[in-house]
Parts: sequence; C-alpha cells; structure tokens
Amino acid sequence: MFILYALLAILGLGFLVFIHELGHYIVARRVGMRVEAFAIGFGKPLIQWTGKDGVEWRICILPFGGYVKIAGMQKEGKKEPHEIKGGFFGSSPWSRIKVAFMGPFVNFIFAFLAFTTLWFLGGREKPFTEFTKRIGWVDQNSPLYAKGIRPGDEILCLNHRPFRGAKDLLLSSVMNQSSTEIRGQKIDYLDQEKSDFEYTLTPYQDPRHLEQNLQTLGIFSPASYLIYEQTGINIPGAPLEKSGIQPKDRLFWIDGELVFSLPQLKAILAEKSTFLTVERQGAIFHAKMPRVPIAELQLDQMDLDALTDLRYNAGLRGKALDHLSYLPYRIREGNVIEKQLHFLDQEEEKRAFVHCTRCPFFAPLLPGDRILAIDGAPVANLEQLFQEIQKKRSLVIVQRDASQSKEISWEKADEAFDQAFRPEDLQIITASIGTPELVTSSGNLHLLDPIVPRTIAGFPDSPQKEALLQRLEQKKADILQIESPEKQSRYLEMLKVEENQPYLGAYLRDRFVRYNPSPSALFQDVFVETGETLGSLFSGSLSPKWLSGPVGIIHVVQTSWGLGAKEALFWMGLISLNLAILNLLPIPVLDGGHILLSLVEMVTKKPLKAKTMEWLVVPFVVLFIGFFFFVTYHDLARIFSRFF
Repeated sequence: MFILYALLAILGLGFLVFIHELGHYIVARRVGMRVEAFAIGFGKPLIQWTGKDGVEWRICILPFGGYVKIAGMQKEGKKEPHEIKGGFFGSSPWSRIKVAFMGPFVNFIFAFLAFTTLWFLGGREKPFTEFTKRIGWVDQNSPLYAKGIRPGDEILCLNHRPFRGAKDLLLSSVMNQSSTEIRGQKIDYLDQEKSDFEYTLTPYQDPRHLEQNLQTLGIFSPASYLIYEQTGINIPGAPLEKSGIQPKDRLFWIDGELVFSLPQLKAILAEKSTFLTVERQGAIFHAKMPRVPIAELQLDQMDLDALTDLRYNAGLRGKALDHLSYLPYRIREGNVIEKQLHFLDQEEEKRAFVHCTRCPFFAPLLPGDRILAIDGAPVANLEQLFQEIQKKRSLVIVQRDASQSKEISWEKADEAFDQAFRPEDLQIITASIGTPELVTSSGNLHLLDPIVPRTIAGFPDSPQKEALLQRLEQKKADILQIESPEKQSRYLEMLKVEENQPYLGAYLRDRFVRYNPSPSALFQDVFVETGETLGSLFSGSLSPKWLSGPVGIIHVVQTSWGLGAKEALFWMGLISLNLAILNLLPIPVLDGGHILLSLVEMVTKKPLKAKTMEWLVVPFVVLFIGFFFFVTYHDLARIFSRFF
C-alpha cells in the first residue's frame, strides 16, 4: 500500500501542475500566442509526441513541476523577444497578464471545488485534540506552569489572535519570537469556576526536540479523550485488561487527578506517590503523598532501628533497607503521624511538598493524623502500611458513556468535553476510597480495580512486547552512532526514562469530531494561513527549513491517502491553493513576476529587452535551484528522522 499511496501522491501533484499549465496553454492559444511545448515535469523527456497543432507534448523524468513553452520567451537570433510574431512578449501586456494569471486561477478554482466536494460529503473525521482549546499537558519546569496554568485550562488568544487549536501551537513552535502573548481561562472543574489569565512570555527551547530547535511556551499537548479499545495493539495480560474496564470506557481520573491527555497520564503513572486515606479528629480525608526511597531521608539511629524492625516484621528481610520506600513522616503504632522527616537533598524536599495548585488532595499530614488506607488498600498496622508502601498501584475512575464514542461537530466539541465532568459523582466515589463503605459507581463514573502499571520489560512475553523491546534496542543503537558525546548522553538519558516508564499496556484513542466548515470558510482559512506563513518567512521569524518542497508535499499526500480519500482531497485542495498563491508572488521566474513586468510595460510603454530580462531572471533561477535543494534536504531529514 505504501508504494500505491506514493504513486497516487505523485500523480496528484502531477495533476495539479497539469491543470495549472493547462490554464496557461488554453489562454495562450486564445490570445493568439504560438505554443511550442507543453511539459509535465522537468529534465529529460520520458515520453514525447507532437500534436496536429504543432505543440510538442512531453512527460519528463522529474515529476516536480512543469511548463508551457511559448514562442518568443527569449531572444531568437538578432530579434528581441518583443519582435517575435506570435510570441509571448510580442503580444500585448494585457494578453500576457491573462496568460500568466490563468494558471494560478485554475488552481484557485480546483481548491474551491475540492473544498466544496468535502462539504457535500460531510467533511472529515478528525481527532478532538486537533481543534480543542483545552490544554492537555504543561511542562512542569515552565514559567507558564509556575503561573498556575494546568491541564484542562483554556487558551482563547495567542499573540492577539483567536486560538484555533493544535496547528497554532505547531506554528508557534517554529517561530523565532522574542515574546508571545497568551490569554485564556483557568478552569476548576470540581468547583465549576473559571478565571481569566493573560501573560506575556518568552518562548524557550523545547527540551523534547533539541535537534530541531523548536520553541515552546510550555504547552506540551492539547487535551484529548482517552477511550479504551480492545485491539491487537494491546499487550496480552496488560494491567488495564484485568481491572474491569470495558470497551469505550474513557479514563477520567487517576490517582487524584482528572486526566486530560496521554502525556499527562504517562507523567502521573511515573510519579513516585501514593494515595492515602487519612483520619483527622474523626473526619476522613484523602491526601496524595510522595513515596520516598529510604536512602533519601535524614534518619537518626532511632528511625533506622524502627524501620529495620519494620522491614523484618513485614516479611521484607531479603531486601536492603536502602532499596525500600517510605512516607516522609515518622509514624508510630496505630499508623499515627508523629512528625515530618527531612530529605538529604533539600531541593528534593521542596519538590516533594510543593503546593499543588487546584489539587483537591494537597494536604500535608499533621501530628495525630491516622493513615487508614494506602492506594485504597486498608492498613491495620505499621507492618501492613510498610508492605503497601512498597507497591505501586493506581486508582482509576472511568466514564462509561456510549455517547462519547459518537461523532460530534468540531464547533461543539469543547462544550461537550466540559459537560462530561460531573463533580458530584466524582466526589461520591473518591470520598469512599479506603473506607468500609466503598462506592464503585455513581452516575456514569466507575472505579476500576486497582492497577499495577508495568515497564515494557515487566509485561508477559508476547509479540507486542518483543516489538516494543526491539524498537528500544534500535533506538539505543542509533543513539550510540551520534558523534557528539553531549547529545549522545542526553538521548541515552531520555531513552532510560522511556525504558523505566510504567504503562497500562492498552490502546487509548481520542474522540472523533466532524470537521465540516463551509467551502468559503475553509478556503479563507487556508488562504490566511498561507499568507501568514509567507509573511513570517519574509520577516525572518520563520526559518525556510520548515517549508516543504516537492518531496515533502508528496510525503504529506502519500500519508493522507493512508487516512482516506477525503483527507487526500483536502490536501490536494490545500496544495493547489498554496501553488496558486506562491505563483502569484511578484518574482520574475513566477507568474506573478510576469504580471508585474507586464504592468510596468503598460505604464512605461517600453518593452523589456532580452538582456534586461536575463539580468532579472537568472539570479532568481539560481536562487530557486538552491532553494529546491535546501527544502529537499530538510524534507528528507524530517522523513528519515522518524525512523530513528
């Protein structure tokens, strides 16, 4: 299928070039110009023939572009181009303008027809994450996070322009901007309250993309649904399969936090924390506490002796004390808190007890508090408490609502996303965790059986596990080929994090929305985006390395065919519109350049000489050839980087 889609992509690009040049050809013949050749592609002709009208038709070896050769485009003998009868420059300036404009005009028409066809077909099925204004994950080391922005918050404007979704974040990441204005709302889903925010921030190097030099404000992901599906991708024996989850359940809450994206879910699973049920003066509450390696705590001899005895009595005598974990508190019999313990690393202690903004379970323990349960498991004494702390279990609440698997208009997607949160049902379930009166269901929310996440190496043997391990090994081999010791060390560190990342072992998909704006709205949207991109390119805020050349365009269309014919049709329309706009730029080698020169001649009443045209055109031809190789190199680099 890969070869078929690649072939379809090449044919699609060839078709766009064909209709563009056909527009030139038809009008040139109508205004009396003598057409000598019509070519699809450049270079040596693979197939050529001469028609009855004397036009030589060619299909060339390089299918990237094409041309219509009209007589009188250059000097013939001693005759200047404007002296050649039936030639391009021998015709009136108005005739030349019509010929030059018709190519882009045909591409405009095709783009509008493509978008109209999409509209009649009901639009495209797209993931919710592409259009939502909700934030899915924030870099915890970013200034934005320090200002209190959290997953679930809403972006309304970026740089004084209405925020349109993930594509605006992508565009922002490749811009070289000294500052970015972001405006939106902080949303407390449990209290159902919103508050406005507006910040001006300096973008910084995205730590996930060191090679590409991408910028970020700290928003690492838009929000998404996490809907469980039973597929062959799931690892057999995965923890989530045995939890009581059902197909189409949506992961809603895990370990004390509402879940807004897959990156956030991975971060929560990687946390060394525990969810406590605590009694304070007869009242029950819940707290999320760090699970700390004992080796990182400041302990006096009394604490060490007590923990050594606990290890023995809890049946963990075969494990070294430094390899076990504990809560950062001195706890006496009856699981009663006596006092807080300090860390060897004071910075680590600060991070462990940092105030959790808008976290309902941030509640430092106080002397006299009694721990009743750890991760939902009751603990009657210190030995049980010590045993349970060594385990990592996740508490997961899912939303069992069949309507979330149905398509919805992209215009109503955020509204539906917000309405899915029912604080009262969540409160009923979470308040009962670790108590004798456990409530496992309320409304459409259901508490699953506790889950033990695993690293890839910890899953049962299966073809899926083997494929994942091979991918990690290949990544390591590729990293070891990097010559820079600094980069190699950085990537090995990132690989180690990936190897130690706990997983649920199941496929979680986003919700699909129906994206179907009117043809004129879609046309305008693409037109404006193209104009903004060109403006950023000429202003220097966008590097040309992010532009796609013929190889990149073919790759995009080839990929879109894999997503369906309607997705491919959209990209054909988008590329056609981009082709029209680019060709109208007032550059001598482009159609816009011919229009500009014709307008100049209409004003001056003097035709251009061959030498003048050569002086104008040749430098731009050289620049275009250089630009072609430049974008092709970066296209290939982006494509092959996905395999490493």
